[in-house]
Order: sequence, then structure tokens, then C-alpha cells
Amino acid sequence: MKVVLTTLNAKYIHTSLALRCLKAYSAKDFDIDIVEYTIKDPAMNIVSDLFTRNPDVVGFSCYIWNIEETITVINMLRKIKPELKIVLGGPEVSYDTDYWMERIPEVDFIVVGEGEETFHHLLTELEGAGKFHMVFGLAYRKQREDRVEVLINPGRPKLDLATLPSPYRFKEDLPTLANRIVYFETSRGCPFSCQFCLSSIEVGVRYFDMERTKADILYLIDSGAKLIKFVDRTFNIKRDYALEIFQFLIENHRGCVFQFEITADIMRPEVLDYLAEHAPPGIFRFEIGVQSTNDPTNLAVQRRQNWSKLVRTVTKVKESGKIDQHLDLIAGLPLENYDTFTGTFNDVFALRPEELQLGFLKMLRGTGLRRDAEKWGYIYMDHSPYEMLGNDLMPFGDIVRIKRVEDVLEKYWNAHRMDRTLLHLIDNVFPSAFAFFQSFGDYWEAQGWQKIGHQLEDLFSRLWSFLNAYRDDAASEGRDKLDLDVVLGLMKYDYFLNHNYKPRKTWWAFTMDKAEWGAWMRRLVERPEDVSAGFAAHGLSEKELHKHAVIEMLPFDLEAYLEKGEVRKDTRTLLAVLYALDNGNGGKPVPKAYMLKDGAAETAGA
Repeated sequence: MKVVLTTLNAKYIHTSLALRCLKAYSAKDFDIDIVEYTIKDPAMNIVSDLFTRNPDVVGFSCYIWNIEETITVINMLRKIKPELKIVLGGPEVSYDTDYWMERIPEVDFIVVGEGEETFHHLLTELEGAGKFHMVFGLAYRKQREDRVEVLINPGRPKLDLATLPSPYRFKEDLPTLANRIVYFETSRGCPFSCQFCLSSIEVGVRYFDMERTKADILYLIDSGAKLIKFVDRTFNIKRDYALEIFQFLIENHRGCVFQFEITADIMRPEVLDYLAEHAPPGIFRFEIGVQSTNDPTNLAVQRRQNWSKLVRTVTKVKESGKIDQHLDLIAGLPLENYDTFTGTFNDVFALRPEELQLGFLKMLRGTGLRRDAEKWGYIYMDHSPYEMLGNDLMPFGDIVRIKRVEDVLEKYWNAHRMDRTLLHLIDNVFPSAFAFFQSFGDYWEAQGWQKIGHQLEDLFSRLWSFLNAYRDDAASEGRDKLDLDVVLGLMKYDYFLNHNYKPRKTWWAFTMDKAEWGAWMRRLVERPEDVSAGFAAHGLSEKELHKHAVIEMLPFDLEAYLEKGEVRKDTRTLLAVLYALDNGNGGKPVPKAYMLKDGAAETAGA
């Protein structure tokens, strides 16, 4: 019996841990292959590939991001291979299972919940006596005299994790380990009861054996893995456990990067101190689900969150300079209206996370919030991803407005293309971070830019267009705080430092005349010490300077602004940026900016 396990990942770089867990458990007894596709792959291509593999059984791992595309594939497969046994599993079909059996008549079986043992038992019955009523955790069809009946067996007890074989050691994964994300679990379950989350349904947390966990991680690192994402719902729930893993990874990382989902308000100070002292910069990333800072909202969804302790953790991690932080928000939770969500956004943005993910509530099957949807007046999509379309306090019109915020937030802040410019605007010009992103998002959509693509230059020129319109709008509060000379200078600075190599074009009109430009270039060659000893150390000839440098005159003291936040227009700054030189970064080209003002030598690192 030939078995193929498959799924449609969101992107090629993703990998399915679920499929590997199923194969690891059953491969000793059955002939099993894993094949992964993406939701962007044409259904015909997927079906053609599965057909050539000639399986007897195909198992699909189903999630909100792939269920609709998976249904299309299943429908086609059933038509071309009527005898094929089709099995579904995964969180999307583990709830409302009777609905899925009815909606997808082509499906023979659904494995509900934790699947390793159930799937193995199902394969055993398919090869044997077919006593499917004996398989706990299985939904199946039984032929009656006049109809086909859907039967759902009782659930299966939780597995003893110590009995599960490792899913991380398949030889076929080795060639692509360095180019894909490896998902890794050290525990299953979640201690919290957030009513919008599927993890709240499984009570209690179970852990894999520590020594096996370390051995598997070491194997993956030795085999070339570059990014390992831990899927534990709350990695730091046990202080000693988390500290032991952190210490092990620090001692053995070899350049691999590790990402964790942590609950920030329960992170112990001694763990933070240890990371601040010992963690190498860049090897850890923390994903922190804030979701809302509105107390009534958190109470309504049974979410316990100590905001002051969360701020303490995020601030301490940021000050260490060692770990990037990804903070999540959810728009559309109960008792959250547009104004309170504005407060949530501003609270979290004030922490200056490296990434701020603004998502929208999804009414997931099986969650308490979906069961209580009528209580809060929710309307939402009938099919995945079940995104809310409004509730009693946040109508669809507000959702649309917040989506504009999400759009420009992703393009500008999360992409880190012009952090200095954005922070200047947020801190000095606009009433708040949310006000800036909302105003810009509204303008973006009014221009129709959401319908067309963009290059880096477009992002700068579109922000510049918005700022000019904002200044000219008599109704705009704070327009008198907008000094376009300063903003343009910061945008030029950000633009130059966005390139590893000398940019071929600029998005603004270069105003320095040729004679002045030539005079400054000669001075940089003849008197480089006027800039700094570091600049002079490059020993650039005029030809090399022309090849590797850009210069621009800014009408204010850039060094004073970058160091102290002071806007001083009594001094101009010559900005010179060098490219494609070895700046002590292992030969990788890194732009470095130098500044020359009033004949004095000043330097700013990129």
C-alpha cells in the first residue's frame, strides 16, 4: 500500500512538521512519501504530480490558509482516481468534523486532533480488516442499505510524547535544510485560555524529553539548518526549561537563528539578565502576542496580561540589542472599538518593536469566541480564513480604515526602509503613530496605489507626495510642525543607507550644480582628514571616490539631529556615503555615511 502525505504550504520556504511527525511514527510499517506544494501552485500541477506517484492513500494536512485550495485538489483527484483513499487531518478539520465530511463528500476519513497513533491505526485497518469503528479519533463513512452514514469515533487519549520517534532526521530533507524554515516543537499544549485561539482548547502542557530535544537540534544545526522556529505556544512557561534551552543554543548555534513564541509578562528577570549578558546578537527572535492593551477586551477573551511587566520585558530585551522582537496585535476583538484599538496600537508602537504585526480577528472553528459570536454581534466570512467583518463596536467601515494602516505599516515600518524619517514624523509632526499611518494609508488608497506595484524609489516618492499634501491641507493639525527640509534630508539619508551598492538613480531632483559637486569631491580627495580619520584611512583616489561614493548637501546639522534629536539649521551638512568597500563585515558591502560640516570632521555609522 503506497501512502503519500502532503499539504499546501503558504510559501515554499515553509515546511510541514505535521507530515514529518506522521511519517516518523508510521514509516517503519508502511511505505510513506512526503510531498509538499504551495497554495500558489496550480491545482492541475499538484494533481498531475500526485497522480504520477500512484498512491493508494493520500493524506492532506489542512489549515485555514490552504483548505479551500486543498478541496479543489481533492475534487479533481477523486474524479481521476475513484479508488483512492483520501484522508484529511490538521486543525482546520479537527473541529466541526461532521461539517467537513458533509461538505467534501470525496473525503473518506478525517483524523481528528493529535494524529500520529490514529493515522497509524487507520493504515493498519486499511490493510487489514477495515474495522474503522475501532480507531479512536477517526471520522469515516459507512455504507448502509439506503445511504452512506458519517460516523465519528470518540477521541483518542493524549499521546505519551516520550514514545514518539523524531521527525527531524529524514535524509530527504537534508539538501534543502539551509534554504527552508525548520519548525520544531519541544512541547504540546498551552496553559492559557484565550478564547480566540485554538491552543486554548487543549488543557495542560506536555514536554518532550530534554536530551532528545537537544540531540535533534544539534543534528539539524550540524546538517545545515539556518532558521529554526519553535512552535511551542508559550516557550517560556517554565523558567528552568527555557533557560536550559537558551543556554544550549547559545553554546551550539553556529550561526543558526532561532525564533520563539514567548509570553512577555511572565519572563523572569534572571532569564532576561542571562540573555542580555550571554546571547550573541541576532541568533534569537522573539514573537510576542500582545493582541490588545484594553483591559475589558482581555477580560472578555479570558486573556491574562500584565502590561507593566510586558513593557519591562520588551524594553529590557530591546536595550540589550541582542534580540529582534515581533509584536502581534489583533483588531476586532470584543469590546474593542476604533478608538480603543488606536490606543492599543500606540501603546505597542511606543515600544518600538522591530516588527509590529497588525492582524484581524479570525473566528476559528472550535474556539470559544466563535461559539459566542452572536453575543458580540460578530459577522464574519463563511469560509477560511473566517475573518471578522464587523461586530457591535467595530463596524466594517472601521475595519477597512485599519486595513489601510496595516498596508503602509507593513511597507514602511516592518520593512525598515526609512526608520529615521518615520520616527521623526511620529515623534515631532503627527499626533501619534496611529495618526501617521492612518493618514498616510488613507492618502495611499485615495491615490489608487494599492492597485499597482512599487519599487524602493516609489516608496520614498509616495511618502514625499503625501507629506506635501499634508502640509498644504489647511485642516491638518500640526502642519506647522512639518519642516520639509529636515524630512527631505532624513529621507535622503535613509535612501542612501538602503543600498548595499551605489544607487543608479535617486527619487528626487539633484540640485547641486556640477561645479560645486566637483569642488566637494576634490576636497574629499585632497583633505579627507577634514571628514574623519576613518574616512581618510580608506585612501580613496578621485576615481575610486567617483565609483564608490554619493554626496548630497543637507540644509541642517545632521549629526546634531542623529545624536541629540536637535534640529539646527545654522549649519549645513555634506553627506558622503561610501559603498562596496570592506567595512570589517567579512567582505560584505555595507554602506557607511560620513558627514562634513563647517569644515569640522564628523562621522556617523550606517
